[in-house]
Amino acid sequence: MDNVPIWNEILAILKDPAAIGYLSTVDNGKPRVRPFGFMFEENGRLYFCTSSIKDVYKQITTVPYIEYSKTTKNLTWARVSGEIKFDDDIKKKERLFEQIPELKIPFQTVDNPSFKVFYLEHGKAILDDFTQPQRLCEF
Repeated sequence: MDNVPIWNEILAILKDPAAIGYLSTVDNGKPRVRPFGFMFEENGRLYFCTSSIKDVYKQITTVPYIEYSKTTKNLTWARVSGEIKFDDDIKKKERLFEQIPELKIPFQTVDNPSFKVFYLEHGKAILDDFTQPQRLCEF
């Protein structure tokens, strides 16, 4: 981590439940963007989840690079990008079920084979607003 204060500001935006986040993938060489929830950060890894039956899963298994952006109501935003990895650790899935009980609706159980957890690590992060230059860090 090359800039801890900026990283902490970025994490605060990613964790802000009032802010809306968007995940960008590549589909047949074209960008695809959709609203998407950030789940949690652990040991410098940024966690997300999806279902293996969704187009986003097919896109990230074909091209495992994403960009995720989240903007607060005061128009400060964070962007993180890099290569994703999948994590089949049942503890991570249990944590997500505890954190977001609504995940039980589509998946029912943590061992549902379509329940996929992925993370971003060793990427780039940008913190930006209209009042000062972009602040960058790598994680």
